[in-house]
Amino acid sequence: MSVIAEVEELALSLSKAERGELASKLIASLGTPFDDEEDGVEEALRRSREMDENPEMSISMEQLDEMIRKRFPQCVSD
Repeated sequence: MSVIAEVEELALSLSKAERGELASKLIASLGTPFDDEEDGVEEALRRSREMDENPEMSISMEQLDEMIRKRFPQCVSD
């Protein structure tokens, strides 16, 4: 059995609360997509320019909500 399979088996044997805590720690260990704040600002500005140049690329909050509801119906309550 691979190390990942062993870790997964152990993790799935934890209680829901313990799995949540572990998941939170694992996600936090990944860091942010932008290690440098300037990279994040630069990316936001790039995306803003992209949407200004191609407004048809953007979607409304309502469209985003609907896409999420369709993709993850088990996670969304009305």
